[in-house]
Amino acid sequence: MSKKDNGSTLILSYLNEKNRPYSAQDVFCNLQKQHGLGKTAVVKAMELLALEGKIKEKAYGKQKIYFADQSQFKDVNDADLKAMDRQISELSAEVQSLTQTCRQLDAELKELNSSLTTKEIQSEIQELKAECSGYRGRLEKIKSATNHVTPEEKEKVCKERNVYVKEWKKRKRMASDMMNQILEGYPKSKKEFLDEVGVETDEDCKVVVPST
Repeated sequence: MSKKDNGSTLILSYLNEKNRPYSAQDVFCNLQKQHGLGKTAVVKAMELLALEGKIKEKAYGKQKIYFADQSQFKDVNDADLKAMDRQISELSAEVQSLTQTCRQLDAELKELNSSLTTKEIQSEIQELKAECSGYRGRLEKIKSATNHVTPEEKEKVCKERNVYVKEWKKRKRMASDMMNQILEGYPKSKKEFLDEVGVETDEDCKVVVPST
């Protein structure tokens, strides 16, 4: 585009191609980004094209609308219009079908991108095989051990444990009650009393009474 042309050729071609009415602002917005036309240049070019009779101009109050000279286009009869309507309908259906296909392909692509590659799957299989091999080794050691505990022995140990835990809790409660009675008449703090008599509590030894 030459400086002398000032965008006239581009604008004329655009209006003829679109064949619909536009304001100078519309043309500026549609062409400025791609072709770098200034608004003043667009307005002057369209006014000049209208003055030369290359495009048509209509004024609606202060607003001016420009459109292609319709005399350059051949007349279209009803049969041609119906044929165009059928073609538009067919193309619209094709576009809809292609759009649906694109959506399905996009969904498949997203699924494939989120899936593991063959190399990653092979690596994971090897890791799982190694993990299974380790579990098998541990299982064999357990099976071959001679110190298995029978269900009866396990039940006996659990019952004995419960007895000892209950006795622990009972004695701890008794000791706590005794100390509380002594502390009622003791002039110092509980900590000082424990230090003086040399008593170590479960908390001092960081021991928690297990549940039964």
